Amino acid sequence: MIKLRLENISKSFGENTVLQGVSMDVAEGDFISILGPSGCGKTTLLRLIAGLEVPCGGNIFIDGKCCANVPARKRGAVIVFQDYGLFPHMTVAANIEFGLAARKENKASRTQKVNHMLDVMQISDKAGSMPHQLSGGQKQRVALARACVLEPQILLLDEPFSNLDPGLKDHMREFVQKLQIKLGITTILVTHDKEEAFMLSQRVAIMLDGKFEQFDTPRQIYAHPQTLQVADFIGEANYINGAITDGIFSCAFGDFAINHEGGTHLMLRYDQLLIEHDAVGGGLPCTILEIIFKGRTTTYRVAFNESEIKINSPYAVFEVGDKAFIRVRDDAGCII
Repeated sequence: MIKLRLENISKSFGENTVLQGVSMDVAEGDFISILGPSGCGKTTLLRLIAGLEVPCGGNIFIDGKCCANVPARKRGAVIVFQDYGLFPHMTVAANIEFGLAARKENKASRTQKVNHMLDVMQISDKAGSMPHQLSGGQKQRVALARACVLEPQILLLDEPFSNLDPGLKDHMREFVQKLQIKLGITTILVTHDKEEAFMLSQRVAIMLDGKFEQFDTPRQIYAHPQTLQVADFIGEANYINGAITDGIFSCAFGDFAINHEGGTHLMLRYDQLLIEHDAVGGGLPCTILEIIFKGRTTTYRVAFNESEIKINSPYAVFEVGDKAFIRVRDDAGCII
């Protein structure tokens, strides 16, 4: 069942066009990420879904119903902002209860739901604490609890992990992923972090300059970007020149089938190449120009076929000036 449908959404502020022709279907229970650089229109789209902004064109449907004249409080789409937006003068429990009180639910029901959400978020011991007494991760859990206690049809997350330290960020990503699966809430995450989007989502929408360039699974976007713009945004790729004959792209690494029109280069991610000491397996000769040790991986910049390419390897076994051999991993490579 389609929980959310966006049809040709556009939005401008004065002469500044922020969104143009955005369309997307999100199935019930899915976790979707909208991934793009700052200023591309991600947060504006989230605010439109929540009903905090009005589109200049197009339609938004939730459960098949057009939301054009539905106010934010009745849409069932709740947004968790980047800064959490907790009320500083209220306890944790009171923050979580706020939306239920605004709905005029009875006290017994409110207490039951708040206590359940405190337990789900593993912050029952913080019920009487004030926001300034909480860590960043605890504040985030309170913000999530305040949204989830309303039992929204759609949960909207606006860069929720950007204010957290790296270690806590990883922990909270895993927590939110498990929470979403447990509660089954259709969730849309806005982020500029590629690892975050790929880790959490069934599908990812790449947004550039107010448009969706590609909406696909993380694996497809990484290995088979549909445009050069998407490939460049995802990053860390080599582009190999070649020639096209009868629908086959030929280059130094061999022949590759063209899966869409307009392809002019073979795209190889740094980790789609292998670097070895000998030519076993059909490796081609190269010379090590630079070595960048990154801990878990090492990036080699090599001279190859009158050009330079980069390779990621888990092994740091070469020195600058060494001769080596490189080959493409099985089933790797995309003509773009």
